[in-house]
Amino acid sequence: MRSADKWRFALNALLHNRLRTGLCLLGISIGVTAVVLLTGLGEGARRYVGAQFQSLGTNLVFIFPGHADTEGAMPGLGGAPNDLSLQDARALQREVRQLKTVVPISLGSETVANRERSKQVYVLGTTPQFIEARGLRLSSGVNLPELDWERGQPVIVLGGELARELFPGGEVAVGNTVRVGDRRVRVIGVMEDRGTQVGLDTGLMGLIPVASAMSMYNESGLFRILVEIGAQTDTDRTVARMREVLMERHGEEDFTCKTQESVAGSLSTIMRVLTLALAGIASVSLAVAGIGIMNVMLVSVSERRSEVGLLRALGAGHAQVRGIFLAEAALISAAGGVIGLAIAIVASLVLRSFYPAFDATPPWWSVLAALGVSTGVGLLFGVMPANKASRLDPVVALRS
Repeated sequence: MRSADKWRFALNALLHNRLRTGLCLLGISIGVTAVVLLTGLGEGARRYVGAQFQSLGTNLVFIFPGHADTEGAMPGLGGAPNDLSLQDARALQREVRQLKTVVPISLGSETVANRERSKQVYVLGTTPQFIEARGLRLSSGVNLPELDWERGQPVIVLGGELARELFPGGEVAVGNTVRVGDRRVRVIGVMEDRGTQVGLDTGLMGLIPVASAMSMYNESGLFRILVEIGAQTDTDRTVARMREVLMERHGEEDFTCKTQESVAGSLSTIMRVLTLALAGIASVSLAVAGIGIMNVMLVSVSERRSEVGLLRALGAGHAQVRGIFLAEAALISAAGGVIGLAIAIVASLVLRSFYPAFDATPPWWSVLAALGVSTGVGLLFGVMPANKASRLDPVVALRS
C-alpha cells in the first residue's frame, strides 16, 4: 500500500463518520484556541506594560518608601515603609548634580466637584516639573506655580476628561472654581489626554501643589520621589550616589530606588511567567481532547474489525494497518489545530479592533507549539488504538 493510498483511506474513514470526527475536531480546536489566545493576551499585556513605561520618557528613577530586600521584587513590598520627606527630595536636588529634575509626589483619592457634578479621582500633590517628567502637556491655561515646596496654594490643574465631565457643553474650566474634598480651589490649567500611564489615567486626575496635598491628606511623608537623570549620565553611578545621600539622612537603607528599566524588566518577567502559566493551564484541554481521540479510535477499531481483517487478508502488514489508524489520528489533530489557530487569530483581531492599544497578537512560538502539541497529542493517543488494530488476527476479524 502506497503512502498516498494510506492517507486517502484514512480520510475516507473520517468522512464516513462525520459526527464523530467533528466532535474530535471540536475538542482539539478548543484546546488550540485556548493556548494561542491566552498566550496572545499574556504577551499583549507584557507589551502594553512596556509601552506604558516608554511613554513616561527616559532616564527616570522611582524612589519608594520601604526597602525591597529581594532583587527584582516589586518595590514597596520588602518591609514596612518609612517616610520619604520633602527634605529628602531637596537634599537629592542639592547634592546630586547629575539630576535633571526631582519631583516629590503625594497621592490620594478625592472627590472633585463643580456644583452638582462630581467625580472621585486621584489628586496628586506635586511640582510644575511633574508634567514635563511624565511627558504630559497642557491644552489650556498654565502649569502649577513655582512655589517653595513647603507652601501650598488653592489651585489645580485638571485632566482633560475630568475637565469635560465637570464643565460640559463647551464651558471653559480655566478660571472657574471647583471643590476638592472640602476645599475650594481655582482651575488654572487643563492637560491634554494622554491615556493611562502605568495604571494612572492622566485624563481623570488633578494636580495640586505638594504642600497642599500633604495638608489635605494629613500626611508627613511622600508617596514617591520621581527623579529624572540628565542625558549622557552614568545611571548606575548616579543611583548609587542617590542612595548614599538618602542613607546619610536616614541612617539605613529604608527606601528603594528603581530605574525605569528595572521596573519595566521586573513587570515584564512577571507577565512572561504568567503567560507561560496560562499556556500550561490551557494545554490541559489538549490532553483531554487527546483522550477523546483515543476513545473514538478505540471504538472505531472495534467497529471496523472486519475491515481490518480484509486488509490483512489482502496482504497489508502490521505496520501498514498501524499506519492507517495513526494517519487518522494525525489528520484529526492537525485539522483541529489549524481550525483552532484560525479561531484564535480572528478573536485576537477582533479584540485589537476594540482595544487598539492592547496588541494581543499571539507570539510565533505559541502558534508553533500549539500546532506541534496538538498533532503530537493526536499521534500519542492514537498509538494504542493503532497497535490494537495491527494485532488483530485476520481470520477472527473476518468472522466478526
